[in-house]
Amino acid sequence: MSTLTALQEILIKDYAIPRERLMPDALLSSLGVDSLGMLELMFKIEDRFDLKIPGDPPTGLATVADVVAYVDSLITAGPGRHGPS
Repeated sequence: MSTLTALQEILIKDYAIPRERLMPDALLSSLGVDSLGMLELMFKIEDRFDLKIPGDPPTGLATVADVVAYVDSLITAGPGRHGPS
């Protein structure tokens, strides 16, 4: 399963966002994901992907594609190393 598909499933299940709105270029703000929602999403991502997000939740994630790229960078970094912050 791709990172995009897994993220879409989280957003559909936990945020009740219709799949057709979850294109990679969709703005998180237009999907109703505010700063608190982003924090909650990061916890769900940690659980789903068995990752540890280092430090504070990342800033500058504006689109679904931004979140996918961030998660992919953490997966690539692997355990014990940190992706971008």
